Amino acid sequence: MAHQVAKSDYADLTERLNRFPQGAPPSKLLDKILALLFSEKEARLVSLLPIRPFTAEKAAKIWKMSLADAMSVLDRLSSRAILVDMDQNGITHYVLPPPMAGFFEFSLMRVRGDIDQKVLSELFYAYLNVEEDFIKDLFCLGDTQLGRTFVHEPVLTNENAVHVLDYERASEVIKSASHMGISTCYCRHKMYHVGRACESPMDICMTFNTSARSLIKYGHARKVDAAEGMELLAQAYDSNLVQFGENVRERVNFICNCCGCCCEAMIAARRFAVSNPVHTSNFIPEINRADCTGCGKCVTICPVEAMTLVSAHDPRKPKQKRARLNREICLGCGLCVRACQEGSLMLVPLARRVITPLNSAHRTVVMAIERGKLAHLIFDNRVLFSHRALSAVLGVILKLPPIRQIMASAQVKSRYLETLVSRYE
Repeated sequence: MAHQVAKSDYADLTERLNRFPQGAPPSKLLDKILALLFSEKEARLVSLLPIRPFTAEKAAKIWKMSLADAMSVLDRLSSRAILVDMDQNGITHYVLPPPMAGFFEFSLMRVRGDIDQKVLSELFYAYLNVEEDFIKDLFCLGDTQLGRTFVHEPVLTNENAVHVLDYERASEVIKSASHMGISTCYCRHKMYHVGRACESPMDICMTFNTSARSLIKYGHARKVDAAEGMELLAQAYDSNLVQFGENVRERVNFICNCCGCCCEAMIAARRFAVSNPVHTSNFIPEINRADCTGCGKCVTICPVEAMTLVSAHDPRKPKQKRARLNREICLGCGLCVRACQEGSLMLVPLARRVITPLNSAHRTVVMAIERGKLAHLIFDNRVLFSHRALSAVLGVILKLPPIRQIMASAQVKSRYLETLVSRYE
């Protein structure tokens, strides 16, 4: 009987995770991961939590326990980075982040002894890199992705710099953040435990603002100032790492400094021929064929294999090669420009700018619409209807293009929503 109860608790937690736009496909491996991260009781309690941020009072009501007991559970989960706590106008709110970017990564962002991180890494590797359903769902569904690429700032020309907005610069995210924390890179830490890690720096994962504040508070991140943050960014540049950050314009919560061999997004791009598992920068490399010597340095450094060598078609030099770019899968990071010693590569602005959501609420609603999960956001936590949550979600929907509004209305089949959309137009 106990085994059946435990299975039900983790199944309920899995169902809860999959009401968010970024879910986790059911799997025996996922059950084992959740069993390492959550006790049976914790799995049952967390499965009842709303998608949107909530207070301790709301959790106590949902869990039917005293406020003191609820706060004890919430603080315990926050201390393990299962939940993220944040201050809003002097009131502490909690939120269960999605598995990625979220508590999957947080579990390996420091060396800790309360869980077996080697076993957990092996399970993550099997679930993400062998079974593959999680990665396919994360990076192959919908047009709007969780992350975006930051351009490699050292290769920007003065002319290019004019076209780069502040939110597109990793340096500006660092300088403007209210809090900044540095942690161990989840991807390379995981690969270390399965014998596949590279030599890139480990302690260089960057979190900002509310996420950083919570992770610093409980020791999952080391607090740094903007000056040290810029030094670490320079180290990332020197190590030829790509900056992937949260796909929002305001209050970015994370920037990962990624290598092609360990990063889940870039592995997905190569393995599944996924075009842009994260959004590109607003630049693309341009090759000057006359100057290209076919040295192959751009091919070696490209993390998604967007650069290849092809015949130069020079009858005088039949073995001569030239670089060729696959624009469909290029991230626009600019690492190839850095690697080129011949000056035959330069970044040029895209003809059409990449659209970046305003904030996390905007991105979440758009992702939910694209993935058919909008109703979960509107009718959060099933029967526990929240007018404030509904108002926030509808506010985002009404600012979307008409085609996305139609998709949203079709998903929830709501006359109320249809009326609001028609009035707004």
